[in-house]
Amino acid sequence: MELEGRGAGGVAGGPAAGPGRSPGESALLDGWLQRGVGRGAGGGDAGACRPPVRQDPDSGPDYEALPAGATVTTHMVAGAVAGILEHCVMYPIDCVKTRMQSLQPDPAARYRNVLEALWRIIRTEGLWRPMRGLNVTATGAGPAHALYFACYEKLKKTLSDVIHPGGNSHIANGAAGCVATLLHDAAMNPAEVVKQRMQMYNSPYHRVTDCVRAVWQNEGAGAFYRSYTTQLTMNVPFQAIHFMTYEFLQEHFNPQRRYNPSSHVLSGACAGAVAAAATTPLDVCKTLLNTQESLALNSNITGHITGMASAFRTVYQVGGVTAYFRGVQARVIYQIPSTAIAWSVYEFFKYLITKRQEERRAGK
Repeated sequence: MELEGRGAGGVAGGPAAGPGRSPGESALLDGWLQRGVGRGAGGGDAGACRPPVRQDPDSGPDYEALPAGATVTTHMVAGAVAGILEHCVMYPIDCVKTRMQSLQPDPAARYRNVLEALWRIIRTEGLWRPMRGLNVTATGAGPAHALYFACYEKLKKTLSDVIHPGGNSHIANGAAGCVATLLHDAAMNPAEVVKQRMQMYNSPYHRVTDCVRAVWQNEGAGAFYRSYTTQLTMNVPFQAIHFMTYEFLQEHFNPQRRYNPSSHVLSGACAGAVAAAATTPLDVCKTLLNTQESLALNSNITGHITGMASAFRTVYQVGGVTAYFRGVQARVIYQIPSTAIAWSVYEFFKYLITKRQEERRAGK
């Protein structure tokens, strides 16, 4: 809630209550003058006559305006924690999604829905089978999300100041999300390749090191980035839709941009669901490139699926148009809580770190 200024005359008039000014307003103005904000000509500040912004005492620090010098570190720490928690909590569903996107699955790995798939995997392959590959995912998610959120926040502010000074720009949000995705995917792509090969039904890999060694020896180092262009083709529109939807919903659910857990969870969940459904065909192609599914390779004359065009063609040859939407249910179910967790954890740690910094500064 803001208190509108009364102009230079109101400042020069001093703190005493006058016509049209309530005692509460006079007290606020008095405090403003005592802090030296309204120093007038003597203070020499260009913004001396700018009216104060009245902040709700219960709202905590303005965590959207982080302290100078700590911005990048704060975003990177908050982003790393959010990314690791997001991937760890949702990993079993991610395992199911990978299997449901298989173009020609083994008869024992044909599932009707997510819950049935998870139950059958646990019952037939063991309790911990859906968690295989979690360690390499967590290792990649930390630095990937640290770069992701730090880059996004920095570019969002920079571009917003250029495109829409003093306000929020959806174009800036989308562009910042796209650029941040380049860094995220560069750090995360090798982990994605290893993870998805370990998640497949009858995967020969039981340890991360076995999978890494086999891929390196049999397919070369380039195999870890074979799906990078396709992943970018998927994630750039995904993140553009994701960030624009999230910021749009925040404008409606949390216009003051305070720390509001319920608005972060709701906005994150809706943004993730919309983006996930829209980009499922690209995710199916990415999974095929990462796993190099043996039965699908029989329909590809080169013996290896090496690019996005080849992946799109192979998906259509094997399963038709409907194959592009394999696993869409699992993908949306995965993404709703995933983005809700990521945004709520990220905003919480951003708020917590900023609050601690503000408290230390106030104690000096």
